[in-house]
Amino acid sequence: MAIIRPFEALRPPVHLAPRVAALPYDVMDVEEARQMAGENSDSFLHISRPEIDLPASVDPHANEVHSQGKLNLQSFIERKVLVQEAAPCYYIYRQRMGSIVQTGLVACAAVDDYVTGAIKKHEHTRADKEEDRIKHIDTLDANDEPVFYIFRDNPEVETILSEASYEPPDYNFTTNDGVSHKLWVVADPYLIDHLTKLFSNIPTLYVADGHHRSAAAAKVRDLRKAANPDHTSNEEYNFFLTVIFPESQLNIMPYNRVVKDLNGLDAAQFLARVATCFEVAPVSAPLAPEARHQFGMYLGGQWYQLQAKPELTDEGSTVGRLDVSILQNHLLHPMLGIENPRTDKRISFVGGIRGLGELVRLVDSGEYAVAFSMYPTGIKELMDLADDDQIMPPKSTWFEPKLRSGLFVHLLS
Repeated sequence: MAIIRPFEALRPPVHLAPRVAALPYDVMDVEEARQMAGENSDSFLHISRPEIDLPASVDPHANEVHSQGKLNLQSFIERKVLVQEAAPCYYIYRQRMGSIVQTGLVACAAVDDYVTGAIKKHEHTRADKEEDRIKHIDTLDANDEPVFYIFRDNPEVETILSEASYEPPDYNFTTNDGVSHKLWVVADPYLIDHLTKLFSNIPTLYVADGHHRSAAAAKVRDLRKAANPDHTSNEEYNFFLTVIFPESQLNIMPYNRVVKDLNGLDAAQFLARVATCFEVAPVSAPLAPEARHQFGMYLGGQWYQLQAKPELTDEGSTVGRLDVSILQNHLLHPMLGIENPRTDKRISFVGGIRGLGELVRLVDSGEYAVAFSMYPTGIKELMDLADDDQIMPPKSTWFEPKLRSGLFVHLLS
């Protein structure tokens, strides 16, 4: 069952929420974060990306960066940019991006559920990124950014989330990317208890985005448990910040690939090799694949449609039937020498929100030799794979819209 509980969020006053709200720490580099924060002293990036307040020469993973984040969090509290809720609450968070609307429950999930597998993951974590998040969370003494979770559709829960719109929201603003954000505080004890019980009958939650934050929350719990002789399992550090969405509301965009070189081949040789596994046809316009097992490829100023030959697909395998697996196993690895896309510096990944124009720009710049546009992985594919305790290739999913950070913070002490 899914154990969730309400919490006393640190959150901004209504008039400051648009200034505080920021994109997640891991969708930008340091210079982009500096530009996004600009002259805004209330931007949550000062907490989630505190290196922006230190000289550019400072290693963004250094201890002094995490210490700066702690100082900035304390400053936000002292200046009342963030104010703590008087009692434990849930929060309902709705985002609208064009025709896409997703409404989720902001809650604390249990570390024990992550450890026992009631919270299922679909990606491996990297030790260096995990260690960085452990230091960040432990030093802040807070979960400053939520993990993005999925639950299989549940009509009772979804009715409660939907009915939130009947009341005026506590927050209602639109960010400069055109995404609207609404938040309702759920303070009614009966409704809090009802939601908690409903989730206790949901057997599984799924990580959509935030594997490193989830793993780090578990490690921080272990550190604090070991240091606390009076540990009861009820302390705040046994829980971590999440937003949990029903599966039917979520939007996965493609996670496209660009590769720096053709592994010693010229364009003609490379095309000939690709044609051994894929049906290749030149197309006159940038190609966003419209079906599974179809790919776009941009090479030498020309777009191509690639269709995987039937023998490449293994529909009986939750991993083998994924398009990201087909491309990796039959093209990126054998033809371009990308053995481990998680660590190989010759490959980069481009979120679908950046559009096909970004793939063209990267290749035309000469920095990359070839780009691949992908058909998005499906929510059902993600959950089925996680249920089988399988792991996706890295960078298989890109969720939009992104949750904004700074609208709710979970203190561990």
